[in-house]
Amino acid sequence: MKKTDLILILDFGSQYSQLIARRIRELNVYSEIQPYNIDIKKFITSKKNYNIKGIILSGGPSSVIAKNSHKLPKDDFNLLIEQNIPILGICYGLQLLAYLYGGKIHKAKVREYGHTVISIDKKSDLLTGLKNKLNVWMSHGDSIQSLPDFIKVTSVSKNKTLSSFEYKKENVYGLQFHPEVNHTECGTQIIKNFLFRICKVRNLFKPSSFIESKTNEIRQKVGKDYVLCALSGGVDSSVAAILLQRAIGKQLVCIHIDNGLMRKDESKKVVELFRKNFNLNLIFIDASNAFLTKLKNVFDPEEKRKIIGNTFIKVFEREAKRIKIKKGKIKFLVQGTLYPDVIESVSFKGPSATIKSHHNVGGLPEKMNLELIEPFRELFKDEVRKIGIELGLPDYLIKRHPFPGPGLAVRIISNVTKEKLRILREVDDIYINELQNYKLYDNIWQAFAVLLPIQTVGVMGDMRSYENVIALRAVTSKDGMTADFYQFKKEFLTVLSNKIINNVRGVNRLVYDISSKPPSTIEWE
Repeated sequence: MKKTDLILILDFGSQYSQLIARRIRELNVYSEIQPYNIDIKKFITSKKNYNIKGIILSGGPSSVIAKNSHKLPKDDFNLLIEQNIPILGICYGLQLLAYLYGGKIHKAKVREYGHTVISIDKKSDLLTGLKNKLNVWMSHGDSIQSLPDFIKVTSVSKNKTLSSFEYKKENVYGLQFHPEVNHTECGTQIIKNFLFRICKVRNLFKPSSFIESKTNEIRQKVGKDYVLCALSGGVDSSVAAILLQRAIGKQLVCIHIDNGLMRKDESKKVVELFRKNFNLNLIFIDASNAFLTKLKNVFDPEEKRKIIGNTFIKVFEREAKRIKIKKGKIKFLVQGTLYPDVIESVSFKGPSATIKSHHNVGGLPEKMNLELIEPFRELFKDEVRKIGIELGLPDYLIKRHPFPGPGLAVRIISNVTKEKLRILREVDDIYINELQNYKLYDNIWQAFAVLLPIQTVGVMGDMRSYENVIALRAVTSKDGMTADFYQFKKEFLTVLSNKIINNVRGVNRLVYDISSKPPSTIEWE
């Protein structure tokens, strides 16, 4: 099997590091973000299934000329040069490369933030195929004062600030602007030039190759022992379960817990799908009464999350102890941890890689002394969906919108009751069905209903009504990090409003959330 080509991003604290990774992954090139001070030699040797084809040094908030600024160790830099691995420095990364070559950095007379025009004045592999002037996105207070003669300046800004350079002999390139930001004209082409022209990436990320290598890795790790999977029915846990089943068969034990906070008929559908179509070793537990009892008269969303997480752990732990194994032991727990969770939990100031405690079944591995298997901790959501399609999961499951771990509890902006859950389930069911009927569902990243803690006066059948208000939310996004509200046509909203109010007792008013992320979040709680 061919090794997959890899671009390593060394993070110096940039707000755009994840965006760099996203842009590269969108070109089907595998990339990873690591803290700037990792042991590069150890990292290269540990990546047995990958070819390290290039290094990107991110931007960052520090000043290269500050006393305690973050630097790439000279030995690591020399190692990359010796191995002829191309290096691209972006913003702070460019200034750091200049510093390493003996150039001078100073506080810029004119700081550049936001849109800036640059002029490309010399031929460059990195900027090939572009017009002479580009609108780019800058974000820097320092700039390069001087460079050694052997480094070629390839562009300058309208403020006469050095905007890019290259040292072709050692495969080193620098950009003062941010090609990963949408505001930079031809940014994707610049990234392509680095990946395919300079780094000569050829072996792209393929779902089939990932499945093959990850399957072999899991088999070797598990041996004759058993793996537990908390199967919620969401995209991540579902794809993880099928991947693990392919790797270890009946050594995988899945547990689906109905916490009473699921969408309409969700648990029934999940159990039927995986038992009938995938022959999973699946245990179903109805623990809805336990969860709803614990949530009685609880209003605070953080307290809801804590109660739901702790109750889940107790139920899961109790059921795990009841499982009888003929040989080996239950030694592992599979989680659907995704790469954004990993990125957000890694500090660029150190090599820590601690997963957020709230993710999936937070706290469970340590308490149960189970070793984690996280097959997707290197992937984004859209890549997990591609893996799921390759594994044969149905489209309607793969394309499902994200659903919060605490379920409908955080879509009820007050205390949780059976009646409120009934109302929200019915509204949600109509909403999602209408999105599918109008062929809008796949155009939307996430859509859901929220039950507000207010009631309003209405007129129904010539009678006064005093019933609940529902807020509808629908957003477009690529990865959930930023989002904008979906602009429905009036016809759809009219049909939807009539259908919900006419069919769901307890609702007499609908409102539509037109806020974006940021400043708002996607979910309300």
